[in-house]
Amino acid sequence: NYQTTMSAPPPPYDRKPSNTTPSALGARYLSQTRLRSNSHGPLQEISAELTEAEVNSIAPPAPIYKIVLTGGPCGGKTTSMARLSPYLRERGFEVITCPEAFSLLVNNGMAFDYLGAVEGMDIVVQDTVMDMQIGMEDGFERVLRARGKPAVLLCDRGLMDGSAYMKEEDWNKLMQKREINCVSELREGRYNAVFHLVTAAEGAEAYYTLENNAVRTETPELARSLDSMTLNAWVGHPSLKIFDNSCDFETKMQRVVEETARLVGLPTHLQRVTTKFLLKKEPDLSAFPKEVAYQIFEVEKVYLYEENEVVSQENVLKEYSFIRKRTSLRKSGKESGSVYGWTSVQTMKDGQRVEKKRIITKREYLSLFNNRDKTRHIVRQKRISFLWNIQSFNIHVFKEPSDVCILHAQVRSSPDSNDTVDMPPFLDVDRLITDSEEDEMYGAYQISLIK
Repeated sequence: NYQTTMSAPPPPYDRKPSNTTPSALGARYLSQTRLRSNSHGPLQEISAELTEAEVNSIAPPAPIYKIVLTGGPCGGKTTSMARLSPYLRERGFEVITCPEAFSLLVNNGMAFDYLGAVEGMDIVVQDTVMDMQIGMEDGFERVLRARGKPAVLLCDRGLMDGSAYMKEEDWNKLMQKREINCVSELREGRYNAVFHLVTAAEGAEAYYTLENNAVRTETPELARSLDSMTLNAWVGHPSLKIFDNSCDFETKMQRVVEETARLVGLPTHLQRVTTKFLLKKEPDLSAFPKEVAYQIFEVEKVYLYEENEVVSQENVLKEYSFIRKRTSLRKSGKESGSVYGWTSVQTMKDGQRVEKKRIITKREYLSLFNNRDKTRHIVRQKRISFLWNIQSFNIHVFKEPSDVCILHAQVRSSPDSNDTVDMPPFLDVDRLITDSEEDEMYGAYQISLIK
């Protein structure tokens, strides 16, 4: 159960570490103070020459979340942004929306026939779109960081969306031109979450319309194709959430709001994010259907502290933190790049579980690694991310210290949801993993304990 009872954004920057034993709260404070002391040299030495906004922009004192809203035409992106902005502002967050760069080009005079007018023009256009997108996102984020308050940047599409509108060889040329060796830099290394809103042309055909977006001209058939390609572009992001049309549009929008609330730590009716299954063995990738796109990663998870003391927050029973290194692997098995993250996990006194995540730098990761909990193993996994029937799946193949294989399946999680997992037939499933005490042994937190 992942519901939270907090009524305001958590202020980790206000909490101080314990004066006695290390704690999860100390880990959270440590990660923030290390960032503020290591970014661009010791911050204390130059802070006297900087304004408060400049100091904040270097080392923000409050969390900032970057969320991509993507999907096929007429999926609900515009409405979602209109719903999320006031919802978050009313609850104490600063919010900026980042527009779609391609639409800005078209709305300001670039005709669609530019794309085929000159050989190689599509690469030039997508390169320009990426420049514009990066410039806007980084600029808006800089402003939010300087503000010094909890904030959310809502992005109308993200950098990986361009790959859905290009041939694979052209996309690879663009990556080489920009000297990007690993697309993880454009995916999980840049955004906290990706919300894919499935086009109305898939499952809600009667409501498919392009009247609210003059830039789009797609037929329902093309819309479904683009939706699928866009979704495949984001396979591998650990927080890829899919919002389909199995419900009415209002419920779809509510699910988007609830998932956002869960991400930033606000009250929500969200009760479950994934369903887990024990697999009999590691899957044979050659048995995957050709149309199933997948990404492979190596993951190193390091627990920083075990919470044995009384937590100062009234409703929190225990809290711990871990850092994670996620390395992308090519089909050949060669590493192509790594991204780093930090996660805080709270168990509330009513049994609810709350997770908060932050993208960190390699430098922060190495610094925090030195303060790992020595009573726990470093957990190493191979992960396989893929899509099946508009569902997101992640397979965790434990390498150290265990050898179990667990399937994580995204399911819709509103209280009235009766959805079941459409299980991929090419996996050898043993059984469902429940919330019972016996099945706690299959969680990485328990597996990491040195016995």
